[in-house]
Amino acid sequence: MNPKIWLSSPHMSGREMHYINEAFETNWVSPLGPNVTGFEQELAEYLRVKHCAALVSGTAALHMALINLGVSHGDEVVCQSFTFSASANPIVYQGATPVFVDSEPDTWNMDPNLLEVAIKDRMAKGRKPKAVIVVHLYGMPAKMDEILSVAQRYEIPVVEDAAEALGSTYKGKSCGSFGAMGALSFNGNKIITTSGGGALVSENEEYIKKTRFLSTQARDAAPHYQHSTIGYNYRMSNIVAGIGRGQLEVLDERVSQRRANNGFYRGLLDGVNGITFHSEPAGSISNFWLTAILVNPTKTGGITREDLRLGMDKDNIECRPLWKPMHLQPVFSGAPAYTNGFSEKAFEYGLCLPSGSNLTTAEKGRIATQLKQILHF
Repeated sequence: MNPKIWLSSPHMSGREMHYINEAFETNWVSPLGPNVTGFEQELAEYLRVKHCAALVSGTAALHMALINLGVSHGDEVVCQSFTFSASANPIVYQGATPVFVDSEPDTWNMDPNLLEVAIKDRMAKGRKPKAVIVVHLYGMPAKMDEILSVAQRYEIPVVEDAAEALGSTYKGKSCGSFGAMGALSFNGNKIITTSGGGALVSENEEYIKKTRFLSTQARDAAPHYQHSTIGYNYRMSNIVAGIGRGQLEVLDERVSQRRANNGFYRGLLDGVNGITFHSEPAGSISNFWLTAILVNPTKTGGITREDLRLGMDKDNIECRPLWKPMHLQPVFSGAPAYTNGFSEKAFEYGLCLPSGSNLTTAEKGRIATQLKQILHF
C-alpha cells in the first residue's frame, strides 16, 4: 500500500529545536519561562492585539473566556452549531446551556440574521444570552461586522473561536482580534502546532491577567500555597512554547502553502459538475487550513461524498466529512437550536480534502489520479 497522505499533518520549520535546546540549556523545562513570554508577545504582535495568554489548548482558552465573562450555572451562551464540539463543551463546563445557531451559505459560519432571531426569542423567554461564540470554520472568516452589530445591539459580548483561522483576515484585520476575546489552537493538525496548545487573546488586559492567574491553579500572592478560588492547570509549558516560536516564524509561509493547495484543487476540479468549494467572500482572506467541498450527487451522476471519501481511502489518502452540527449531536440533544437546514445539508454533502502545507508534488499527483478516477473526468 502507498504511504499515508494525511488530512493535515504537522510541518516543522527546523527552528523549533533552537528554542527547545535553549530551554534545556538554561534549565527552563518547567511551566512558564522565556519561551512562553516570547511566544505570547510574538502572537500578540502578529495579531495586532495587546494581550495574550498561552494555554494548553484552544478548549482551555474558550473555557477561560467564558469564566472571564462570568458565565455560570443556569446561563445560556449562543454558539455556532456548525463546528467541532470543543466550541460548545466549555459552555457545559460552566453549567450553562448552549443555544445553537445555524450557518449562512456564504461563509458557512454563524448566520447573523438567525443570531438575532435566537437572541430575541431567548430574551422573550426571559433568558438573555450571556455570550456569543462565533467560529471561523476551516479558516474562513465569519461575517464579523454583521455579527458584532447584532451582539452589540443587545449588549452581548462575542468570543471568537479562531482555532482554525490563525493567519486569516477579515477586512484587513486578523481573525481572533474582533471580539471581547479570541481563542486559538495549536493542536497537531492546525496550521502551526505546538503538539498541543492554545492561546487566549484580548485588548482587555484584565481578562488576560485573570486568565493567567486562574490557569496556574489560582495561587494567591503569599509565601505559602494559598487559594481563594478554584484554579486550573491550563498554562503552556516553556518547551511547548519553544515549538510554537519556531512555528510562528513560518506562519505566513504556511498560509501561502495552504492557499496554494486550495488553488491546486480548484484548478483540478474546475468544471466538474456537482463540486462546489468553500470560498472567500469579498474582503476576507482565508488561510484555507482545510480545503472543503460540497459533493452534490444529483449533479455528479450519483457520486456521493462517501463514494469520494472511500475511493480516496483505497489509496490510503485521508479525507474527512465536514463537522456534524452540534444540534445533531446526541450529547446536545436537549439544547435549544435555531436552524435553517444549511449545516445539515453541508454535513451530508461536505468533504475536507488533504490540505497539509507539506504535501509533495508526488502526493498531489496521487490525489489527482484518485479524484479523476472516482469522478470520471
